[in-house]
Amino acid sequence: MSAGGDGSPPPSPTPPARLPRTDRLVALFLLAAVAFNPPLLRVFGAGDTVFGWPLLYVYILGVWAGVIVLSALHLERSADHGDEGG
Repeated sequence: MSAGGDGSPPPSPTPPARLPRTDRLVALFLLAAVAFNPPLLRVFGAGDTVFGWPLLYVYILGVWAGVIVLSALHLERSADHGDEGG
């Protein structure tokens, strides 16, 4: 028996749509994984300094801070818009 009583089958549930927020966070994770990849870190480990700090340390702390800031901005913006469906 169908729910409507007209003989038609009940509608099949649609799969949940992927949230753009999830896609962007995955992209941010992949960007961070590439940025902290050892071959790229070797480029900045040449021994140069920036204001007396080794370039490798400046690069690592800068990328780390950038990933945190981008994820915080994105998650706060998503929360402000009332994230539906998740």
